[in-house]
Amino acid sequence: MNLPQPIETYFNADSRNDADAMLQAFGTDAVVRDEGKTHRGCQAIEAWWRAAKAQYQHVAEPLECTKEREEYRVRARVTGNFPGSPAVLTFAFRLEHNWIARLEITA
Repeated sequence: MNLPQPIETYFNADSRNDADAMLQAFGTDAVVRDEGKTHRGCQAIEAWWRAAKAQYQHVAEPLECTKEREEYRVRARVTGNFPGSPAVLTFAFRLEHNWIARLEITA
């Protein structure tokens, strides 16, 4: 699958549990929305990611990617320590200047 570089960086870093590499995909003012909560900026995004990894020990495997207007929607199989695992979730990315500016994760 051919993913834009920041999105590929995000999923590769996620699969290796590499927070530093994952953060390199995000712009400094990026926003992540997941499980009804919003996380703004690199420190908040790192705290969200580390907490989610600790709680769910999850791995996301991209299945398909589509582009709708300025948003890339990646359907991914997420496997981990949570009810209903594995689940297919949608990762909606908005890129700006080759950085992830916004990510929203939904069922």
